[in-house]
Amino acid sequence: MDTIETISLSNLALALIPALLVLLIFARWSLNVVHPVYALMRMLTQLALVGYALAFIFAAENSHIILLVLCIMCFASSWIALSTVKELRLTLYKYAFLAITIGGGFTLLLITQGTLHLTPWFAPHYMVPIAGMVFANSMNSVSLSAERLHSELLNKHSYIEARNIAFQAAMIPVINSLFAVGLVSLPGMMTGQILSGISPFIAARYQIMVMAMIFGSSGLSTALYLSFVKYSYARHFS
Repeated sequence: MDTIETISLSNLALALIPALLVLLIFARWSLNVVHPVYALMRMLTQLALVGYALAFIFAAENSHIILLVLCIMCFASSWIALSTVKELRLTLYKYAFLAITIGGGFTLLLITQGTLHLTPWFAPHYMVPIAGMVFANSMNSVSLSAERLHSELLNKHSYIEARNIAFQAAMIPVINSLFAVGLVSLPGMMTGQILSGISPFIAARYQIMVMAMIFGSSGLSTALYLSFVKYSYARHFS
């Protein structure tokens, strides 16, 4: 079985060249270059630190640590999701948290305990990356729905109309990924498994699981969020 090639720091630096070119476009076109620079720096810092954190988590194999990690994911993803409606962030945070925790948590439980039958139930090498995919995609969909719902209500649409428009808009990236997988892209999990030597047929089964998981968690979290915030917005626009 072939092993995945280790990327040297010098070779890794080459991967940043396209990103630097994009930053130059931001600057050249007089756009806000600070935000993408901050995002890139934060990404580099977070991924550099997460390697050490995951090494500790995987070595510890402690259920309490895994539960803490899952809680942090839920708290952080809920806060980030509402960056599109900052003026109402504190008011809506509890709804985003409940939506992501319930929608994502239900999906995570079903996948890890029903589909994969993890032993132990918190097996870190599976639980942490799968939870990351679930909560990250729930976060993205809730974020898109929050922005669109707010915009549509400001445009004097009824709540039902705004909710439906927001839900459809939030699900566009997820649905597009369903159309594209296998034709345009080989997603991360499938690519990683193939690179590590696993049969493409087995890798495809895992990817089907992942795509269904992402669609389900994103849709459930978004629908829950749009349901939870109804009365809050009714008070806000009354």
